[in-house]
Amino acid sequence: MPAKPVFQPKPNAVQTLFGRRKAVIGVIHSRALPGSPAYQGEAMEDIIAFALAEAERYRAGGVDGLIVENHGDIPFAKPEALGPETAAGMAVMTRAVRLASGLPVGVNVLANGAIQALAVAKAAGAGFVRVNQWANAYVANEGFIEGPAGAAARYRAWIGARDVKIFADVHVKHGAHAIVADRAIPEMARDAEFFDADVCIATGQRTGDAASLDELREIAHGTSLPVAVGSGVTPSNVADILTVADAVIVASWLKQDGVWWNPVDPDRLAIFMAEVRRVRI
Repeated sequence: MPAKPVFQPKPNAVQTLFGRRKAVIGVIHSRALPGSPAYQGEAMEDIIAFALAEAERYRAGGVDGLIVENHGDIPFAKPEALGPETAAGMAVMTRAVRLASGLPVGVNVLANGAIQALAVAKAAGAGFVRVNQWANAYVANEGFIEGPAGAAARYRAWIGARDVKIFADVHVKHGAHAIVADRAIPEMARDAEFFDADVCIATGQRTGDAASLDELREIAHGTSLPVAVGSGVTPSNVADILTVADAVIVASWLKQDGVWWNPVDPDRLAIFMAEVRRVRI
């Protein structure tokens, strides 16, 4: 195998944000926000109250950080079709979650709203954003999605948010990668690092699907950045995953009946964190 290219070294973003290696990041799947198809006029106070209740369940269960995500906005719009109401709603909700939980908080604005997520993070004091396609391009459920790294990195500098870390998916779920099929997965991980990401994320094919350990290892082989798994993490596979990954981003298994739109189940979270503590020792 060719040697890895040498990039300017960075502090480990997982260690910096969460104060530990092998971090657990819980996802708050927001209810439908104003402007989305499922929104039916619910007051923002009620939407925020749901997010705060989820944050408290996660905090009490011992997670290391949170991501606030507008997953209730299905079907997702491409970044250029997202209105200012999405960023506004996400910002007030994310700030409330950060202040109430006291945990490090990140933002994911679907679909692939990197610039919107950076605006939210700046306004809310969030420490990181997740971007599902940071470099290159793919065909997603929403259509053709181009990596926004060049524009988003410039926007981040312009608004004074260089401290906001970029968690970038590599070979992300919910789409086809035929247009980059001639690029090996380690190469795509190198691309994310070359374009100034801070963490590389492996996923399965859909929300809740487990990431392949082989693919996770390929991503880790291609980058000097910390790596995370962003879907399908369960008590039965988290030990194997954490032998390679620096962090897991988990939600679906922790919800009532294992369904992403349900509230967090404290009993399931306790089972999951008990296994994490066992393997982190």
